[in-house]
Amino acid sequence: MPEFAWVPDDAVRQRSRLPAALRKWGIADVTELNERAIADPEWFWRAVVEDLDIGFTTPFERVLDESAGKPFPKWFPGGRINVADLAVRGEPGKLAVVYEGDSGQRRTLTFAELDAQVRRFAANLAALGVSRGDRVVLFMPVVPEAAVAFLAVAKLGAISVPAFSGYAADALATRLQDSEAVALITADGTTRRGKEVPLKATADAALEDAPDVRTVVVVRHLGTDVPMRAGRDVYFDELGEAPPVETAPTESNDPLTIVYTSGTTGRPKGIVHSHGGFAVKTATDFAYGFDTHADDVVCWITDLGWLVGPMLITGPLQLGATIVMAEGLPTHPTPERLWDVAERNGVTVQGIAPTAARALRAASETPSHTLSTLRSFVSTGEAWDEPTWWWLFDQVGKRRVPIVNYSGGTEVGGGILVGYPFLPAAPAAFTGALPGVDAAVLDDDGKPVTGAIGELAVRNTFPGMTHAFWHDRERYLETYWSRFDGVWVHGDLASVDADGSWLIHGRSDDTLKLAGRRVGPAEIEAALLRDERIAEAAVIGAPDERRGQRAVAFVVVKGSVDLDDLRATALANAGRSFAPEVHVVATLPKTKNGKIMRRAIRARFTGSPVGDLSSLDPSTPLEAIPEDQEKR
Repeated sequence: MPEFAWVPDDAVRQRSRLPAALRKWGIADVTELNERAIADPEWFWRAVVEDLDIGFTTPFERVLDESAGKPFPKWFPGGRINVADLAVRGEPGKLAVVYEGDSGQRRTLTFAELDAQVRRFAANLAALGVSRGDRVVLFMPVVPEAAVAFLAVAKLGAISVPAFSGYAADALATRLQDSEAVALITADGTTRRGKEVPLKATADAALEDAPDVRTVVVVRHLGTDVPMRAGRDVYFDELGEAPPVETAPTESNDPLTIVYTSGTTGRPKGIVHSHGGFAVKTATDFAYGFDTHADDVVCWITDLGWLVGPMLITGPLQLGATIVMAEGLPTHPTPERLWDVAERNGVTVQGIAPTAARALRAASETPSHTLSTLRSFVSTGEAWDEPTWWWLFDQVGKRRVPIVNYSGGTEVGGGILVGYPFLPAAPAAFTGALPGVDAAVLDDDGKPVTGAIGELAVRNTFPGMTHAFWHDRERYLETYWSRFDGVWVHGDLASVDADGSWLIHGRSDDTLKLAGRRVGPAEIEAALLRDERIAEAAVIGAPDERRGQRAVAFVVVKGSVDLDDLRATALANAGRSFAPEVHVVATLPKTKNGKIMRRAIRARFTGSPVGDLSSLDPSTPLEAIPEDQEKR
């Protein structure tokens, strides 16, 4: 049996939405639910739509149509549903959107105000020539206008293309070109660590290589003067009254949004999500996975260009909850900024990545906040190291708040695995698959294994999984469906024990083979992070003529350290077979949402092509990583 850290009390179990649904459906537990859901998706997804009141304006004909093949399912065919209508149906006077800037700004929209602004902006976009099926790139900070823009584009039946606000001009131009966008919505600028990031200037440079963009709408966020091209550029706040438009009667499988992810080689992948699939998946994950109700306040420091941005707008809002969109970093302008935001807004569900938790721990070992409204953390982005997990659970949550571990990806529209808050959980672990997901750990022959590390795979399909890459079906098939027949291979290393406790061990393409054993970098990183002098760690595999591969660690330390003693401790903690060579660096290259870019680190160290670096946070330069001296 695993050693449980979190054990829910009766109040948690009684409040939770999924146990209530199980009682209504006459099902004993989550295991029985998933067995039935996988065997009978027609029953299960109809039951979910009814239980969560997911508003189809025209009923769907059936739940699943696989006539085009298993990798290309149609979900809820014939049904009419539009995310824009779902997200504005909360109690009119209740706060829907709260914006928190990193310089103390705060703005809000009630559900009634959000509805009015979405209607107005959709009408203006239509007057500017945007029509159903057009692509509209959103290069914006997480301000209230970002939620308005995402939903207004959906209302028209157009397709949003959220772009990371930290992109350079060439990366933005690539997405404008690949999506064949006709319009761009941006802002004069944003801030990061209090410093201005000139979004409009970046957009103008990108537009030089994207001449098909006819319209640019600019939000005055910072109030700085920016050049405006006559006939193309218009300020958001100067848009007049336009003839109202009806919500487009989009079919369930009509595209809602294209979220681009970076690859190690080639052009970025445009992940296509539809109105029906994305609405049902985000409602399922937030309601059943995170136990989100209409009286909840959900906060996440994210970016519109990462999947969590669209998820935050689509999931909690359709459940009637309030969302808090926080711009910037969790540690700026003070080390306790995230906890300040949570207390000020009565946050009940707080999203956090392990990397962000490590940064918070390094900046402020013992938070001073009570966080009395907080009911759960939701953790995603990468694998945990146990010392940081225990710090968040012990020192911040005071052992009364579960850490809902959540793992999936852009390509599946949300999660595969979750740590249900109403179930006991071991540190850093997951307690099962999300409802309706047939997850498994497979060995090299595609056979399920228990108690060993293997490939995380999905043996069925579920709403929210991408409809393929934009204009690139073959690359989609090659990426996810080519290894084992009829099985989605996600690209993560995972393990599950006999008691159903799951762990994620990092990306499978980051896998090391040391002493004849496959090992994920997270396993070695967790061992290194037991040394309290180490604030962050990233482990890669490097070629080795004698051993085939050796482990190399890059660590950020707290203050000055004795390097020899640091390496000796690493050897003791990781074990001789897996002990890495250790390099102390000033920073680890990361994306803006805090994911360590291990593949870029490996490429830099080994002298290989680094691939697409458009998501790199410029404050964490790749040049901080040394080159491999053994190659010289």
